[in-house]
Amino acid sequence: MMILLPPSETKRTGGDGSLRLAELRGHEQLREARDRVRAALEELSRGDEDTAAKALKLGVKNRGELQHNLRLDESGVLPAIERYTGVLYDALDVPTLNAAERAWLAEHVLVQSALLGLVGAGDRIPAYRLSAGSRLPGLGSPLKRVWSEAHAGTDWAEAGLVLDLRSKDYAALAPLPAGIGYALHVVQRGDDGAVRALNHFNKAAKGDLVRRLARSGARLDTPQQLLDWARATGLELSIDESTRVVTLVTELGAPSARSSARTAAR
Repeated sequence: MMILLPPSETKRTGGDGSLRLAELRGHEQLREARDRVRAALEELSRGDEDTAAKALKLGVKNRGELQHNLRLDESGVLPAIERYTGVLYDALDVPTLNAAERAWLAEHVLVQSALLGLVGAGDRIPAYRLSAGSRLPGLGSPLKRVWSEAHAGTDWAEAGLVLDLRSKDYAALAPLPAGIGYALHVVQRGDDGAVRALNHFNKAAKGDLVRRLARSGARLDTPQQLLDWARATGLELSIDESTRVVTLVTELGAPSARSSARTAAR
């Protein structure tokens, strides 16, 4: 099984050691694209501050993040699954997972970085500022084109069951071929029994799902095994093979239910 996660705009700073591109997942395939994107990002970040801030969608309060892009080799590295913060990663709550559960994440989770492409959850990366919608003038092509071409040769068949939790912008950086993988759709069941799409708690539900998988040490190779696991775990999942969408019905929209779900996940 392989789970694809989006990154987050917010990131922890610090870490130790330095960035070693050769140790990142998919290095041989993605090396050229990683070098190109990094060079273009550094060129932009060391230039006119107003231009860089606009291209990277930085406000007055977070312009200091430009410096992250100029210290990629010396600012320290952390596992990707610990570098990112935000709603999804808060719900995943990696600091409270044990070594075996973190090892599960390292084996079964990839994160879609705009700077580095797909990286393993355990790959050690620096803090940076770049999103899928950013524009890098020195790159010569949109990020979407550069990364989609770089990932085109990925052998997804070796990944087994692929569950895609990425947003549309990040999924476009490494599109899954037709017939590969399932997108995750999160809905909430109301008091009237009807289900409705979630907005604010969508990311929290995704993080909670990945946490449950990691804690269970699940070894799932087929959609049916995923459904069986969810049923045994007390989660409501369904799969539409025609659209290749997995729907998760969650109660995380209600504060009391969210607390209960977190207790169960721990």
